[in-house]
Parts: sequence; structure tokens; C-alpha cells
Amino acid sequence: MDALQDLFNQEIYNGQTLADLVTLKALTGLLGSLVAAIVIILLGIVLSGWAKRRITGLSDRHASLDQTLFHFLGNIARYTILAFTALFVLNTFGIQTTSLIAAIGAVGLAIGLALQGTLSNVAAGVMIILFRPFKIGDFIAVAGEMGTVKDITLNVTEIASLGNVQTIIPNSEVWGNTISNYSTYPLRRAEWTFGVGYGVNLARAEKVIRDTIMADERSLEDPAPFFQVNNLGDSSVDFLVRVWVSSADYFQYQADMKRKVKEALDDNGLDIPFPTRTLVQAK
Repeated sequence: MDALQDLFNQEIYNGQTLADLVTLKALTGLLGSLVAAIVIILLGIVLSGWAKRRITGLSDRHASLDQTLFHFLGNIARYTILAFTALFVLNTFGIQTTSLIAAIGAVGLAIGLALQGTLSNVAAGVMIILFRPFKIGDFIAVAGEMGTVKDITLNVTEIASLGNVQTIIPNSEVWGNTISNYSTYPLRRAEWTFGVGYGVNLARAEKVIRDTIMADERSLEDPAPFFQVNNLGDSSVDFLVRVWVSSADYFQYQADMKRKVKEALDDNGLDIPFPTRTLVQAK
């Protein structure tokens, strides 16, 4: 009996003994706190989800707003509301959150020191999302990889390579390297070098090359194209050709023109020279 009495007189929670906690008044208060905590949690979940949907919905309704940035801001808003919800729940049960926040801060500092590499990726991810050097759907080259951006998270950037292979790049490598974004500008300038023989009429050769390329509907007259003899090589006279084209058509257009110009030169009897070597047998 003495041991049982000592147990009931033992301080358990918030300066109260077990005997105090098992009274009807205490149980009623605890039940009220529990109900209040459940209500707060439900309200926090609903409010955080609503805030995220409202923020991300802005980018869906307005094409001028960057989708990646507003999805990031939506997640920030959601987790901020959930963090305050947790603090309100703890306060409902009489737990002092000031010292708890200080303890969490100390633990967070220790974890941060242990995870410097991961946190550098997060910091780089924030910079990518805020400054937006590229967005989902852009075709980029970075860190030795080239492909279409599929996803941007706080830790990594996912791109699909030219062969449609998933490539995951840590954000610290993305932000710390030169980024080439081929989707930023609507136009690109295609460039080729076409060589013809020294015996070819250059004016005629230039006309064939110009007419062939500019006959393609993808070739743009403005900005003005460039056709000019650029080099007198060992076995050929080289034309440098530069023509503007829509960025979306660039790769296929550049390949198509190489074949069309070759066929046009052949049809007009204009030879495309290649290096030759004559072997003389010593007597």
C-alpha cells in the first residue's frame, strides 16, 4: 500500500501528481485539450493544403508566372503552416515551446554541420528556383550533360538526355557550372561550311547554296542570312553560311540543309572536293 501511495504522490506532468491527474476534473481538462489538439491539427492540414493550392494555382491561371517558382513557394507556405500547427498543439497541452525551439535549433545546427553537402544542394536549389536560369521543359546543357529539364527539386535537377535517358544532377553542380539554355530565345542561328572545288564558278555555287537553303520555309529572311567565301583551303574554297531559324526547328533544320545542299551541288555539276593522295613508287 505504501508503494502504491508513493506512486500516486509522484509528480508526473506539469507539477501534478498521478493522483491529481486521475481526478474527474483533470481527465475532463485532458480530454478537452485532446479534442482541441485534434481540431487544430485538422485545421492546420486543411489550411496548409488550401494555401499551397492557391499559390500554385496562380501559375496555372497565368502563363506569365513561372510554374516551378510558385510550386516552391506553395510548399514553403504549406510546411510553415504545419510547423505553427505543431507549436499550437504543444501549447494546448501546456508544453513550453520556447525551450523546445531552442533545443531544435541546436540539433538543427549539428545536423547542418554533418550534412553540409546536402545543404549546399538545397541552397543551390533555392537559387535555381528563385533566379530561374531555366524552367521545366527547357533544353539545356550543364555539368557535361545535355537534355530537356523534367523536374527541379531542392536537391537535384532531372533532365532527359537526347536518348531519353533519365539524368539526375545535384543542384550544387548545376548552380556552380556554366548553364547553356537553348530554349530561352525564340530564334537561333544555324551555321555551316560548304566547300567547292577551285575550278567552280563561285557566283554560281553561291546562288545554288543560297537558293537551296532559302527555299526552305523554316529559313528566315529577317535577321538577314549570311553567305560568303570564308576560307581558301588546301583542296577547296569554303563558303560560310549563317541563317536564322526558330529554336524549335534548329537541330532538324541544320541536318536537313546539309543533305539538300549536297544534292543541289551534285545536280548542278558543282563538285565538292575531298583530300587526295598520290603514291609514287620509287624505282
